[in-house]
Amino acid sequence: MNSDAASTSLSKTTKAILNEYGIKLNKNLGQNYLIDRNKRDQIIQFGNLTKDDVVLEIGPGIGTLTIELAKRVKKVIAIEQDSNICQILENRLKKENIDNVELINDDALNVEFPKFDKIISNLPYQISSPITFKFLNYDFQLAILMYQKEFASRMNGKVGSKDYSRLSAMLYFKCDVDLLTGVSAESFIPKPKVDSTVVRLTPKLPELNGQLKHLNINEINEKDFKTYSKFVKALFQHRNKKVKNALIDSRHIITDLDKKEVKAKLNSIKQKKIEELLSERITNLTPEEILYLSIHLNSVLEK
Repeated sequence: MNSDAASTSLSKTTKAILNEYGIKLNKNLGQNYLIDRNKRDQIIQFGNLTKDDVVLEIGPGIGTLTIELAKRVKKVIAIEQDSNICQILENRLKKENIDNVELINDDALNVEFPKFDKIISNLPYQISSPITFKFLNYDFQLAILMYQKEFASRMNGKVGSKDYSRLSAMLYFKCDVDLLTGVSAESFIPKPKVDSTVVRLTPKLPELNGQLKHLNINEINEKDFKTYSKFVKALFQHRNKKVKNALIDSRHIITDLDKKEVKAKLNSIKQKKIEELLSERITNLTPEEILYLSIHLNSVLEK
């Protein structure tokens, strides 16, 4: 079967299943189903799967990825919010005699994930940001994820660019981000308004001894990263402002102090490096500088 015929076949299969069950897809739930078999197979290839892998899939839908994943790995944990779609997938798995899929009918943002090795998902786009931040709380070997093209660009945003964001700053210390391949809007039903990108996240242990030596920080622990996360959130709510003004405006995220107290404490700082960073524009600060600033200011604002 040639590539065009294969993709047409997947499209027909998907439409036939939806028609059989009388399902109308809900765009509000991010239900855009992949119908390009070549892209599906490419996503699976990117996963470097083995028979020992336990794979987490968010938003499996009717099983376009799920069934093929299950044939290649030890177990698939598939979390689907829509109970009707969940029932369709359960029926398909029984029909295919597939018994290594743990199907969870729930909101992926609200459930504790069972232990897994890799994440492979065509994500519901409306939860792209919160689900990605949630992934960072888990240990995994590799993630192959589909995002809207613009969102994927922000994941890899460089300092000073329009794509530099809370997302890229958070990922910086946690994962290497690689944009693997584009996927056109025509590859889905219903057709979304924008193209998509397949992204690989590879967790990393930051080599901080060299990375942060110039800032006199030798390691980043869990407590420091939580502090960093709070400050990143506070800063990027006002990404076009200067650091001091953004922290004052978003003080509720980082401290219980009122506006007057925060302003007084920030104005009382006499360390040259901190003063320089406070007067910079947020998008000009590197993640290392935000980390340095957050560790020092956290102690100041706790006093």
